[in-house]
Formats: sequence, structure tokens, C-alpha cells
Amino acid sequence: MADILVIDDEPHYRSALKRALELEGHEVRTAADGEEGVVEYRRAPADLVIVDLYMPRKSGLQAILDLRTEFAGARIIAITGSVSGLSGYKLQAAAAVGAQRTLRKPFDDVQLLEAVRAVLGEEGKAQPG
Repeated sequence: MADILVIDDEPHYRSALKRALELEGHEVRTAADGEEGVVEYRRAPADLVIVDLYMPRKSGLQAILDLRTEFAGARIIAITGSVSGLSGYKLQAAAAVGAQRTLRKPFDDVQLLEAVRAVLGEEGKAQPG
């Protein structure tokens, strides 16, 4: 299964994503903001990054830009739960700068896992046996 880096400043959301992904057999690392996430990815690139767009220190959008600049092949899913009315715009911006999929919070495990499988391709699917 895949090595996935989850970057989200909300501890309960980070934990829920980690749990759902681990139940599917993925190895999951977490980071509490975009700056920490980019540092973690530089240390050990992941097969997939799931990044929230609204975070302190370094936004998810800036983290995507940094990852794309240094690691053109990084696979990224952008998520947001903003109620500001700008969430659709932010998700479009994330897709424009390199996120392969976007999800608006709240989403369920089925939607999450479908997005993960789509971005990872065959690697994201459970192996028989």
C-alpha cells in the first residue's frame, strides 16, 4: 500500500484521516501545517499528500506550490472546509497549481478513498491475498 502524508492543522481531522487511511492498509504520516508538511516531504517523499488549504504559518496552497516546484511528480489531494464562500475558489486554485483531486469538507471515507485510489492508480488498490 501507499505512504501518505496528511497535512492538516486540525488534530481531530488529521486523526480521522489517518485512521481511515490506515484501515485501508496505507502507512500514514502527519504534519500540523504546510511548513511542517513540506519539511517532512523533503525528508522522505510520500506516494501521496493530502493537504488542507487553510492553515497557519504556511497555507496548503503555498505548500502545494512548494512541493510542485521541488517535486514535479508529487501526487496531491487538496481539501478544505472553509465556510468563507471562497472554498470553491481555493479548490480551483489548488487544482490549477497541481492538486490532482480536491475535496470539500465534510466528506466521508468513501469519497476520500475514491480520491486516493484515483490519484494513486493501481498502487492505491488493495492487493488480493
